[in-house]
Amino acid sequence: MIVRYFLLFLSLNLLSSVLRCHVIEVGSHSAIHHIREALALAVDGDTIEVGRGNYQEQNLIVSKRICLIGKDYPVLDGEMKYEIISVTGDSVLIKGFHLINSGVSGTIDYAGIKIYDASHVVIEDNILEKTFFGIYSQNAKNCIIRNNRLSSFGVDELQCGNGVHCWKCDSMQIIHNTVMNHRDGIYFEFVTNSIIWRNVSEKNIRYGLHFMFSNHDTYVANYFHQNGAGVAVMFSNHVGMFGNNFTDNWGDSSYGILLKEISDGYIEGNSFFSNTTGIVMEGASRIVTSKNKFSENGNALRIQASCMDITLQDNEFYSNMFDVATNGSLVLNFFNHNYWDRYEGYDLNRDQLGDVPFRPVSLYGMITEKNPPAMILFGSFLTKILDRTERVMPGLTPENLVDPQPRMKRFLL
Repeated sequence: MIVRYFLLFLSLNLLSSVLRCHVIEVGSHSAIHHIREALALAVDGDTIEVGRGNYQEQNLIVSKRICLIGKDYPVLDGEMKYEIISVTGDSVLIKGFHLINSGVSGTIDYAGIKIYDASHVVIEDNILEKTFFGIYSQNAKNCIIRNNRLSSFGVDELQCGNGVHCWKCDSMQIIHNTVMNHRDGIYFEFVTNSIIWRNVSEKNIRYGLHFMFSNHDTYVANYFHQNGAGVAVMFSNHVGMFGNNFTDNWGDSSYGILLKEISDGYIEGNSFFSNTTGIVMEGASRIVTSKNKFSENGNALRIQASCMDITLQDNEFYSNMFDVATNGSLVLNFFNHNYWDRYEGYDLNRDQLGDVPFRPVSLYGMITEKNPPAMILFGSFLTKILDRTERVMPGLTPENLVDPQPRMKRFLL
């Protein structure tokens, strides 16, 4: 009986809370013309619907558990002075707005939308243009940033911030956003247990995606195109990188992925096409790299002597200028069952695996790794003779950097 009355009490409270919730309309054809006024009137559970128009309301602070929804993408203009929307309450939805012209500062991280110390916030289907930072989260948990389009000034690192910026967050979902012309497309620092999925990050000044001190995160099926560099994963562990595309990241120090001081990661099913370097590894350990495609890159893989326990298996290398480059003679890593288009061995037992080991590091590649100006001789008769001699009688390339059973045919679609 007590349980029955308790359940009845809960259901009545829930019903009364639903009945209290209502929609507040804002716009030229409504009684309320200003979003700020609607925010003051709203209570937890209300929905504010904002009609088409241009709204210059300085900084809007959302501190209640409400839905703030734009109809036909109303414009929120920060007038190059203000942060446009600040979310300080839990369980907030921001949807359907066109945010432009946030403030720009060298000391204050103005954003189009910023989440402060809140959880279960959803930001989706918004357009952000000419914002300093796009969507910024600090001390946030269990938030979703989905289906937004972000673009900034794209001229100078000092004049624009990051597109999607997460600092000291947990359990974030960054899904299906398009980010262009920011400093970094997506930035994680001290972020844990989060996923970055199906985003497009292109033409950003520095990195398409930047990880710093962020552990147990995964990024899947993202597209990184024509960024200053593709992805930098630094000082992190237990990061999974699956099914991403890295294309046309060109420059003196550009690459698809930089792995610096990271451990216990997985790089699987990615495509590296037409980059200065596909993957650069420095101080990396216990990384499994498998089922990736490296094609038409300058260097497919640069693995420094500071790396150890790197497993490179079941990958494809074709039409790269250099397949593997290193700066040391002692290599404590493992290569096996990869396809190399330069492999000239044979397969007598027809098991699709070569009977002769393949050494993917060329002598000329080692020379240019230590003396970059030597690239001027690339493709000359002399360099071809050097590489051919080294393959027949290896003496300078790392003795244990070898694929003992390379694949005879390409096998990845």
